[in-house]
Amino acid sequence: MHQILSVNNLSKQYGKIHALNNVSFNVPQGCVYGILGPNGSGKTTTLGIILDILKANTGNFLWFENNPQNYKTKIGSLLETPNFYHYLSAVNNLKITQAISGRGNENDIDEVLETVNLSQRKNSKFSTYSLGMKQRLAIAAALLGNPDVLVLDEPTNGLDPVGIAEIRELIKKLAQQGKTIIMASHLLDEVEKVCTHVAILKKGNLLVNGNVNEVLANEDIVEVSATNKKTLIQILNTMSGFTKLIEEQHTIQLFYPQGTAQLDAINKYCFNNGVTLNLLTQKKKSLETKFFELTNN
Repeated sequence: MHQILSVNNLSKQYGKIHALNNVSFNVPQGCVYGILGPNGSGKTTTLGIILDILKANTGNFLWFENNPQNYKTKIGSLLETPNFYHYLSAVNNLKITQAISGRGNENDIDEVLETVNLSQRKNSKFSTYSLGMKQRLAIAAALLGNPDVLVLDEPTNGLDPVGIAEIRELIKKLAQQGKTIIMASHLLDEVEKVCTHVAILKKGNLLVNGNVNEVLANEDIVEVSATNKKTLIQILNTMSGFTKLIEEQHTIQLFYPQGTAQLDAINKYCFNNGVTLNLLTQKKKSLETKFFELTNN
């Protein structure tokens, strides 16, 4: 799978404040990548750097590893609530956005309004829109020119539950259409519901990153390996207690309900069945724990 974005050792200081410290992560093509952290953790700074609005003090990033030319035309972004004209309709606002950005053409406008479910209200004045509709129009503006990647900063901020649900559904829909989405959020719930991958930041430091199911696993994960992987899998499949088994390149992961994994028992079972483990380790614990570690000092 191609990397859409590689971020390498980014650091950013504002005077004595370290907004980012040596942050590195990769965003695979077609994923919904959540950058999660409390306010002031460096999320917006990260987005500002990768969009070339801010300059990092050290480190670098690379978009579209196989074809980085003209990368900006392939990225749509929503960094803060855009300045739409209150007395103009959605269509006319998008015509202005399009003229300023030079992305896409007039034919795109109906299409993006359809995508964000605003076709019925496309001729209504912006001032008559709910907050959720305004945010959907902002995402429509980011979709002009059909970019491969969307970068969204706190896309559900300030919305009511209905507006939040609409934006989440829209993000899922765009991901299904094959777009790669990078979004910052301070809401754990949001990242869990819409993201496939996550990087967790705290005070400019990257605490953890990877597949959401692993990073935010609400269970015990045990990693095992042995010289003969095939035999090991056969033996493990006769053992009870775990909820699922995932085969990685070099190791096997066993998932257990939280607090139930017993390494001694696993080791003994394998040994008694003729397999000597060369790796037996428990990975990070639950989501709650992860988030408390994150947000509490």
